[in-house]
Amino acid sequence: MARLLIVANRLPVSVTLSKEGVRISATSGGLATGLSGPHKRLDSLWLGWPGDLPGTSPELVRKVESRLSELRLAPVFLTEEEVRRYYHGFSNRVLWPLYHYLIDKLPLSLGDDWPLYVQANRKFAEAVARQYRAGDLVWVHDYQLSLVPGMLRDLIPDAKIGFFLHIPFPSSDIFRLLPWGKQVLEGLLGADLVGFHTFGYARHFGRSLTVVLGLEVNDGEACWEGRRVKLGAFPLGIDFGGFQSLANDPDVESAVEKIRRDLGARKLFLGVDRLDYPKGLPRRMGALRSLFEQEPALRERVRCIQVAVPSRTKIETYATMRRRLDELVGRINGEFGSITSVPIHYLYRSISPQQLVALYRSADLMLVTPLRDGMNLVAKEFVASRADGDGILVISELAGAATELVEAVRINPYDREGMVQAIRGAMAMPAEERRLRMQALRRRVQAYDCFRWAEDFLKALSERPSCQAELQPFSPQQETERLSQNLRQASGLVLLLDYDGTLVPFSSAPWMARPDEPLISLLGKLCSRPNTSLHLVSGRARETMQSWFGGLPLGLHAEHGYWSRPEPPGPWRSAATEPPEWKRKVLEVMEGFAETTPGAFVEEKTAGLAWHYRMADPVLGAMRAAELWDSLGGALNGLPAETLRGAKVIEVRARGIHKGLVVARALEKAPPDWAILAMGDDATDEDLFAALPRQGCSVHVGRGASVAKLRLKDPAAARAFLASLLPSA
Repeated sequence: MARLLIVANRLPVSVTLSKEGVRISATSGGLATGLSGPHKRLDSLWLGWPGDLPGTSPELVRKVESRLSELRLAPVFLTEEEVRRYYHGFSNRVLWPLYHYLIDKLPLSLGDDWPLYVQANRKFAEAVARQYRAGDLVWVHDYQLSLVPGMLRDLIPDAKIGFFLHIPFPSSDIFRLLPWGKQVLEGLLGADLVGFHTFGYARHFGRSLTVVLGLEVNDGEACWEGRRVKLGAFPLGIDFGGFQSLANDPDVESAVEKIRRDLGARKLFLGVDRLDYPKGLPRRMGALRSLFEQEPALRERVRCIQVAVPSRTKIETYATMRRRLDELVGRINGEFGSITSVPIHYLYRSISPQQLVALYRSADLMLVTPLRDGMNLVAKEFVASRADGDGILVISELAGAATELVEAVRINPYDREGMVQAIRGAMAMPAEERRLRMQALRRRVQAYDCFRWAEDFLKALSERPSCQAELQPFSPQQETERLSQNLRQASGLVLLLDYDGTLVPFSSAPWMARPDEPLISLLGKLCSRPNTSLHLVSGRARETMQSWFGGLPLGLHAEHGYWSRPEPPGPWRSAATEPPEWKRKVLEVMEGFAETTPGAFVEEKTAGLAWHYRMADPVLGAMRAAELWDSLGGALNGLPAETLRGAKVIEVRARGIHKGLVVARALEKAPPDWAILAMGDDATDEDLFAALPRQGCSVHVGRGASVAKLRLKDPAAARAFLASLLPSA
């Protein structure tokens, strides 16, 4: 069975130093619990930060690594500055509030800590690459390590990499506020499988891919650099059996009896949350205040226990929130408390698992009301602890768990009066209804526990096609150097070069992709190379090609070979005597779609038409392009024309006109012993490659399927290769 490499910001243990040496103790939490099964069952290795240590001397590093290796753990050591700026800074002051829709919490300067975020992610990626063995599964976790999958893809291209986000993924409108959103998405797309708690989060991610990167997502998959990246929903569960066993523990049962005796006839409302602003504690307290104000009798009939577990205490906004919450609870207790009791018992501390389950068992009403939450395992812990089948769960509809726990009482945490009414209704709920709801909740939480979550994700990851089977890698340097040397040694050379996507990157509008001075200089030098015949073969109009390159002594071929000027300053010749008759009909269809798609436009050529939508809204443009494609299928029925899909463009051209026609024209006067090189980036260039004689060599630029013998990464690499053909100075 394949080994599993688990990569997370923290190790599932706490490392401390004492006089006795290195001390290691287990930590709790959803991630540690959820991955405990796979970590024990598989030949796995967990990589993560071991926590603050006083210095990282070589001797200390060896001691810590030795002790951790016994537990199949590998530390990733971070400097104090990296922890402060990568973790407390960018991760928790920028990504955390942004992903939770709390943009008012963002710092005024977002970019101060971005370089350290990149640096720390690279440190994690390099640590994984050092440990990686062929066949390993790599599972990267959470928002702190968003760039790691992409970095790993560069370091170990054939690895199977999974990523899981444990917090919400925001809507594309919110995500676009992140200046480095493009880099974050590209980092995540390094994975083969990107997992989320809910389908809603996966849908948000897919739309962001479209809006920010222009990618189309179909059937839960996005194509990126020649690979298919799967998006999936895997709701994290809890250790149901562990909580149920703890709930039946005699010590816990004794604690429950004591709590119920102290309560007497009063109802217990319970809240258990990290002290974190997405948890919505001030709004929850405000709703309770309204309840006590509207129902004075409840002040003596209800006890509210709010456990606030300290969180991110080194971040100022959290300290401010704690002071605000302290003051709010104090005002409520001062206003509604009595000599004998106060309505809200506020505990700012961590509590033991036994104390926690005793509170779960004792509660009549469990309040889980975050403003936004990736999942919220407290809700599931409460359900698992209620072996008695009683208790009511009130949950925010903005928590990920709400999509699963549909039998709970749902509330909008921003609707104070709605929350008050929901609590009133829950208090009046008949016992039979309470038990039926809890029975259904327990079945679901038990069926999809944390072990099932990990099993399902790893099964989906292991079943992803091998990267090597899907991804045609770029040619190694020695291969490109060997071809370059062979071409330099040839008696002569014919070059057939595509333009857009091959010699220049794509631009938002065709007219913005004018050749720059370095390209003009490179083409000029290639034209001056002894025994060299250079031809540009493009889908662009001949007027554009003449305007941009007419001053160079090279062959020009426009509109995919419809127009050719093989030798300067000869005339342009067409492959047909008249423009096709179907153009007007197709033009009407394309213009109709352009009018309803802001940013789209039609480019008219002699023998064809092109509908460009690179400047349109990505989602709308993709939708309209699909509709146009279907419409053209009917409009062209029986006509001598064919449709082509390009990069953000749909073209219609005369049937039988393609770039392969150029080869014979370009070779007409070339000696038979000259070498031939064709270079292109898309489907139209495959016609060119297919028409080459046996001695011809084809080069594909970028990812994607191709029959080309050589692959280069991008236009920059293509230019560098062409420059290598020039005589040495």
